[in-house]
Amino acid sequence: MNSQWDHRMKLVFFGNVQNPIDKNLVPGGSSGGSASAVAGQLTPITIGTDTGGSIRQPASFTGTVGLKPTYGSCSRYGIVAFASSLDQAGPMSQNVKDCALLQEVISTYDPKDSTSIDFKRNEYSKELTNNIKGKKIGIPKEYRVEGMPKEIEELWQKGIQYAKDCGAEIVDISLPHTSYALPTYYIVAPAEASSNLARYDGVKYGFRARGENLIDMYEKTRSEGFGAEVQRRIMIGTYVLSSGYYDAYYLKAQKVRKLIKNDFDEAYKTVDAILTPSTPSSAFKIGEKKDDPVSMYLNDIFTVPVNLAGLPGISIPAGHDAKGYPLGLQIIGKAFDEQNILNIAYAMEEKINFKNKITDWWIK
Repeated sequence: MNSQWDHRMKLVFFGNVQNPIDKNLVPGGSSGGSASAVAGQLTPITIGTDTGGSIRQPASFTGTVGLKPTYGSCSRYGIVAFASSLDQAGPMSQNVKDCALLQEVISTYDPKDSTSIDFKRNEYSKELTNNIKGKKIGIPKEYRVEGMPKEIEELWQKGIQYAKDCGAEIVDISLPHTSYALPTYYIVAPAEASSNLARYDGVKYGFRARGENLIDMYEKTRSEGFGAEVQRRIMIGTYVLSSGYYDAYYLKAQKVRKLIKNDFDEAYKTVDAILTPSTPSSAFKIGEKKDDPVSMYLNDIFTVPVNLAGLPGISIPAGHDAKGYPLGLQIIGKAFDEQNILNIAYAMEEKINFKNKITDWWIK
């Protein structure tokens, strides 16, 4: 084994991140490491990245708080790009107040990030309030998906009652193109990932494998340097961008994305925020869905519409399933309206009074 490969093994290959709730569970992806660090009380706050739910899903799986801010509100400078029109950095924490404080710190305009937006930010932690009386919260009928576990529906109903107890008004709404969000995401995201990750060829920077010649080095670098799931997404993305398929897949997906955004715009004419489950289930076992990527992708069904529309969304812990694993509720807001969803989350957090269940193995 050459020294460069050996060095990479020491730096990277530590195995799966384990969930502090149960070491056999995934903590969610791809900010599962950040979520586990917060849930395990190694740190009170941290930063994650969310392309299709990768802050909110880990937050839900670990019983923590995760905010995916409005696209362009937090700098992505220094982050390895996955899908540039979807990626967004955001805060993760043990409670809503800390989440608001971290968002206040990291939400700034950055001229080094071409997608960064210059707008007047709130002082999120200072303006945090639990007074949400009169706020109208939408409940989208399309999020009641077929086969959704009974405990998720029950959690949602409890969340609706918590919101009512806080003085909010519940309004039934429709987001008619929701069913197209997941297939749209899994065309747009891999296509952009294929383009972004093309730069990791072993020439200028990053990992380089030894090869007999230039082509051999390219092939070995990209096969050894990328995991199976990354390779899968690169292949899907390359396919949908290829000649003869670009119009049929990528271009059509962009048009559907616009329709999804229009649904939210229409809903926000009558409501201030939207309440949904964060995930369709609690955390699953490590390796359980390794051979069934479609089933794994379905865990993003409630989160990807938010990224496609560029909106802010926050996941707060709201209960447990029958096994004692945490479940989260998601609050979705208008663009640049993080203060509003933080306030709603803060008010509901007090009513829910969630207690995380960290297992002994993590403490030891």
